[in-house]
Amino acid sequence: MNTEQQQPLPIFIAGGGIGGLAAALSLSRAGFSVRLFERAREIKEIGAGIQIGPNAFHVFERLGITDAVNAKVSRPSKLVMMDGISGEKVVSIPLDGFFIDRFRYPYALIHRSDLHRILLDVCLQSPHIEVSTNVKVDGFTDEGGRVVLHTSGGDMYGRALIGADGLWSTVRSQLVGDGAPRVSGHIAYRAVLPINEVPEHLRPNTMTLWAGAKTHLVHYPLRGGELFNLVAVFHSDSYVEGWDAEGDAAELHMRFRDAVPEVKALLAKIDTWRMWVLCDRDPIKEWSKGNVTLLGDAAHPMLQYMAQGACMAMEDAIVLADEMAAANGDLAAAFLRYEERRYLRTGKVQMSARLYGEFYHADGVKRELRNQFLQSRSVEQTLDGMAWLYNVEPVLRTPDRATTSTTA
Repeated sequence: MNTEQQQPLPIFIAGGGIGGLAAALSLSRAGFSVRLFERAREIKEIGAGIQIGPNAFHVFERLGITDAVNAKVSRPSKLVMMDGISGEKVVSIPLDGFFIDRFRYPYALIHRSDLHRILLDVCLQSPHIEVSTNVKVDGFTDEGGRVVLHTSGGDMYGRALIGADGLWSTVRSQLVGDGAPRVSGHIAYRAVLPINEVPEHLRPNTMTLWAGAKTHLVHYPLRGGELFNLVAVFHSDSYVEGWDAEGDAAELHMRFRDAVPEVKALLAKIDTWRMWVLCDRDPIKEWSKGNVTLLGDAAHPMLQYMAQGACMAMEDAIVLADEMAAANGDLAAAFLRYEERRYLRTGKVQMSARLYGEFYHADGVKRELRNQFLQSRSVEQTLDGMAWLYNVEPVLRTPDRATTSTTA
């Protein structure tokens, strides 16, 4: 009997981002053998800060990485929304005991690369996970009993394939075939500064959003206050594919020409900006077929306005692993149950993110109505509006099913 017959074939994961690594870790904890492929020569995460809400901390607890995450996060005292034109305060949400009592978990800020590194290190330590870099996935063939992965290094054979290969997913292109992502017309510029380069009065320990006319600026501390993260977003017809092009500072300052002095002062602190074009897709109901499924941005890419892209991918990883563990070996059926449990929630976040973008960028009378509406709400009412997103236990709870060996 050959080795392939003696040992179960591994689960393939295409993509070594936060979602792919969370899936690998979650599957390994459920007893599956995993092989993850990343096209880059080195697995690393680009970008800067990300916000992690209470739903993400529930996932961290499930993955056993809460202590490692807590060692790297910054804890803002408030979520604050300011009017970037008038300078008036629109919303202020304390993130102390009342918030945690309501949602059980905190709200925090972390450098994307720190979270990515935590997940990668745990995966590399697992005997059930093999990580391969510099491997380009070209496509796949689902043979029913196994999946053939066509790569730059030749064909490889696995039990199933999870496409966690992001917005421009090769796996999605073959599986769903719905063309290129939707370009939103919004551009994001990001930068990270040492905290001591920012005037003290401009660096409160808050997650602050300055909402302007077709613009907004977000800023917050990272790494326990060592760094200061800025993300400036504006409407533009400019288009550069990818996540790490150099931004045009002249266009940035022109777009924020009507902003309050505080915003202009922060923007002036940055000499070089990295930019990306914000894209998403319309929600879909089906992203699985046979022994192949999608996860994270490959399944449901979303605009960043709800700060939930990484969170939704990690939630996916938990639900997918739970369904696969309970599937009695029928992974195709598990994939269908997984997407059934996820598509409405992720679709709601996709559509809500679009609406939030319009809300943040309101101008004229719409801006005044937005401010009036938000200023009239109590903290309790505002938290009520967040409950569907952050009360995550029912979302991630697996229905009772007979669980059998994953190697059957």
